[in-house]
Amino acid sequence: MLLVEVGGWAGVVARDTSVGLAKARELRHTSVVKKTQTLIPEDTRTRGLVARAILENGPMTAVVLAQRLSLTPAGIRRHLDHLVSDGILEAREPHLQSSRGRGRPSKVFVMTDSGREKFEHSYDDLAVSALKFMAAQTSDASLVAFAQSRALDMERKVNASIKSGKKSVPLPLAVTKALTAQGYAATLLQRDQGEEICQHHCPIAHVAAEFPQLCEAETEALSRLLGTHVQRLATIAHGDGVCTTYIPKNSLTNQAATRGNR
Repeated sequence: MLLVEVGGWAGVVARDTSVGLAKARELRHTSVVKKTQTLIPEDTRTRGLVARAILENGPMTAVVLAQRLSLTPAGIRRHLDHLVSDGILEAREPHLQSSRGRGRPSKVFVMTDSGREKFEHSYDDLAVSALKFMAAQTSDASLVAFAQSRALDMERKVNASIKSGKKSVPLPLAVTKALTAQGYAATLLQRDQGEEICQHHCPIAHVAAEFPQLCEAETEALSRLLGTHVQRLATIAHGDGVCTTYIPKNSLTNQAATRGNR
């Protein structure tokens, strides 16, 4: 038996009959016989790795992604095009600080809001329901206490990471690296009047959108970690692309001493 597919039609042609062979020849000469296209599980797995690399490490170019995942330039482009068409990623122009050099800077790929929704929020509805129940049964004070407890846990983990790292690393950079290790995909940007810690992923974004106490407690924890007043300029929970924490320049001069006493 011979499987023949033409357009969306597929059928079996008998090899041992002249009618079947004639029909097969006619189809071959008058139509385009297409190979059956199936979704390769390996492609799905690789695209998941590409998306997770961007989610955990922030915006990256196709070249960097190909090197990180050991893919060919053509291969990474194919996967990126698919993820962009699915709305998981989007291509953007790079920040000025990262576009130095000759020629036109390469675009960077970032996770979209819908991409984040599909990635890490399978328990959001349950968490929101639990917190709403807590607030209804007790008081807002219990929500604040829960948010502070979660922030303290994050603070302890980041502090432990900082203490085990090199003392020569500036404190803002050490905090940024520790946050990345905790899954926040953080980067540190230099500004004219200070620095910004940008968290490209928030594991509780949808929950924090309904309960801002979580963001407020996290900001206080970052202030304690950095030993100075900080300002939250943007949050993923409020619809921004990243969570941005601003560290004023006049406070950076005191941080070396602060870290030495940790």
